[in-house]
Amino acid sequence: MAANGTGAPSGGPTDGPAEESVPLLAVAHGSADPRSAAAVSAVFERVRSLRPGLDVRVSYLDHVAPGAEEALDELAARGAGEAVVLPMLLTAAYHSKVDLPRVLAGARERSPWLRVHYARTLGPHPLLLDAVERRLAEAGARPGPDTALVLASAGSSDPEANATVAATAAELAERGPWREVVAAYASAAEPRPGEAVAALRGRGASRVAVATYLLAPGFFADRVRTRSLEAGAWAVSEALGDVPELARVVLDRYDAAVAARRAARTG
Repeated sequence: MAANGTGAPSGGPTDGPAEESVPLLAVAHGSADPRSAAAVSAVFERVRSLRPGLDVRVSYLDHVAPGAEEALDELAARGAGEAVVLPMLLTAAYHSKVDLPRVLAGARERSPWLRVHYARTLGPHPLLLDAVERRLAEAGARPGPDTALVLASAGSSDPEANATVAATAAELAERGPWREVVAAYASAAEPRPGEAVAALRGRGASRVAVATYLLAPGFFADRVRTRSLEAGAWAVSEALGDVPELARVVLDRYDAAVAARRAARTG
């Protein structure tokens, strides 16, 4: 899955640091639904097309091979001295705070010469707002004084992650003009998408659109769509998936991790 090279062409907005020798290892959650892995693969084909000099690899925490541990061990076995590990998550929660750090600690113990630079999660990021609006427009949903919006995420037991989604909903409201924008969660927190749709309709919204704030199709995306439509949603967008904005967020996080590495070396 890797695209190997030593440098990227110069002069364009997608060009990264001249030093492209640091591989990018993305770690997605993984799903038993094959649509999820297909969507993640499509995102990284786009990343490779934007940065052809970058060694890009994809791994997963569950359900799909290669696993993150396996991918890190393969990098070490091939002689890599360092790597940027990017959590493919929209919020920082258990997987990014506990699961992945545990994986990285194990990799460092097995291969102490491998320096791992841990990038930030994808969200929050302004480009993700653009991606949400792109998917809504594709679903035929545009802001208006009679149209309310539900930003529906997977939900988390981590209140900070849910607060991040709520803050993203507030930013979408500022970009409006939606009648109202609220966050909802497919699991672990409330309100659920159907509840949010019903509440907005009860408050007088003639139409309610639902933005599926998930990286890929699968169980949660299906739940968001089904529950929202049952509650009377007018339109439900697709999961973010392979949109240009998401690929650019990936490269932005990579570049920031590489820049931090350079600053640490020179500081």
